[in-house]
Amino acid sequence: MSPINPASVEPDTHEKVDDPLGQHYTIRSSRVIDLNVFKVRVSSNIPDFAGYAFFSRFAGPEQTCAYELVFVDLNEDPIDPALIEPVADQGYRADRFRGGSYITHHFGPPAHLVTRGNRILVFGRELERTLWPYFTKRLLTNFAIDQGLLHLKAAAFVQPQGATLLFGRQKGGKTVFLTQACAAGARFMSNTHVLTCDATVYGVPSAMRIRKGPGFDQLIGSGELEKHLEADEYRIDPDMIFGRASITEATVRNLCIIDYNPGRPPCFDEVDAESFTSFLDLFACAPGTYGLKDDMLAHLDNDIHRYSAAFSAMKRRMSDLVGGARRFYINADMLDPAIRDRTLARLAEN
Repeated sequence: MSPINPASVEPDTHEKVDDPLGQHYTIRSSRVIDLNVFKVRVSSNIPDFAGYAFFSRFAGPEQTCAYELVFVDLNEDPIDPALIEPVADQGYRADRFRGGSYITHHFGPPAHLVTRGNRILVFGRELERTLWPYFTKRLLTNFAIDQGLLHLKAAAFVQPQGATLLFGRQKGGKTVFLTQACAAGARFMSNTHVLTCDATVYGVPSAMRIRKGPGFDQLIGSGELEKHLEADEYRIDPDMIFGRASITEATVRNLCIIDYNPGRPPCFDEVDAESFTSFLDLFACAPGTYGLKDDMLAHLDNDIHRYSAAFSAMKRRMSDLVGGARRFYINADMLDPAIRDRTLARLAEN
C-alpha cells in the first residue's frame, strides 16, 4: 500500500491570492520536510528557523507537498494585529492560539492562525514551539483520516520477523527500550509517531530528543550532540547514531506496553486484546492522546455525522491492529545486556 497525498500545494506557492498578508513579510528560509507518508513545506521569515531541528529527513525544494506551513515571526516583520485579525481563523484552536495555549501542556506567546486550504500561516513569536507539538500531530491525524489510516503515538523498531510498536506513559522507558534494541541490531523505524494500514506500519522520521539519564549520559558526555530547543535536551539523528537508514515500512508483529519500574518485579506478560485496546484509547490513539478532537471535527467541516463515522472507523482500525498482533506488557531493564538480549529474543520468537 502506498499512501496517496489527498491534496498538494505546488512548490514556492506564495501568491498573494492565498495570503492576504504576504506583502507585509519576507520569506527568508524554506525546507521540505519528508515525513515518509507525505511531505510538508515549512517556510519562515526567520533565516534559520529553529523548528527545522525537530526533523531528520528533508527533500528537495522542487518536491510537491501535501501541506504548507508558513511561520511569520512578528519580531522579525512587525505586522499590526488589526491587519491580521480580520483574516484570521475562528474556532476552538484559533482561540487557544490567541491565548498562547497551543495544545495540551504546550504554551507560548499568543499567535494567529490563517488557514487557506492545505496552506496554514501562523503569525506570532517563538513559533518553533508550535511546529512539532501541534502542527505535526495535526497534519498526521488529518492525513490519516483522509487516507483511511490510523495515527498512533508509538516508537517502533524492526527485527527480521517484523515490526514491534512501543507504547506507554511518559518516562516509562520507551526511548531507552528503543535505542537499546537498535544498538543490539534491530532497525530503527520511529521514535514518536506511526501510521498503520491494516497490518502495515509506516514510520514517521524525526530527530530524537534525549535528556541526561541512564542510557544517554555517555552519549551526551561525548560532546558530539547538538543542543535542542530546550536547555536540557539534545538532538540526535537516528540514521547517524545507529549507522544505517531507518526502516520506512514493515508488517506489525508485536505491540508492547513499556513500563519500566525497578521497584516492581520484572515481567514480560501477554495482554488480552480488550485490555490492550483500552490502554491505547488515551495513551496512543491521536485524538485522545494529543487532545485533537476539536481539530478532527473542524477538519471534517464540523459535521457531527462525518466525525462520528471517521472516529468509529479509527477505533475499528485500532481494534483490528490489536487483534492481529502479539501483545505484551514489559518491565525490563534494557540497560542490562543479558536482560536486553533475552527480551529481544522473546520478541523475535515464532
